[in-house]
Order: sequence, then structure tokens, then C-alpha cells
Amino acid sequence: MAQAKRVTLWAVGIFVAYTIIHSPARAAELVQIGFEGISDAAKSVGEFMTQLIK
Repeated sequence: MAQAKRVTLWAVGIFVAYTIIHSPARAAELVQIGFEGISDAAKSVGEFMTQLIK
């Protein structure tokens, strides 16, 4: 199981490096989309907690 995890992590790392090298604009766009999603999720959790307290 540990070997499969290691191979998977290496494969993901190689894929990320290839994507960044091959298409840096698209990679930057994907990172921006990811951070926007995390930001929206954090805002939603904050709003939920605020409404829960009220």
C-alpha cells in the first residue's frame, strides 16, 4: 500500500511539473480557480458560523 501511494505521488508530481512547463498560462489559471474555490468555501463556512451564532 505504501508503495502504491509513493508511485501515485510521483505520478501526480510529474504531471504537475509537465503541465507547468508545457502550458504555464493554463496552470496559472487552474491554480487561480483552485484558490477561488477555497476562498468561496471559507466565506461560506464563515457565513454559516455567523448565522449559527445569531
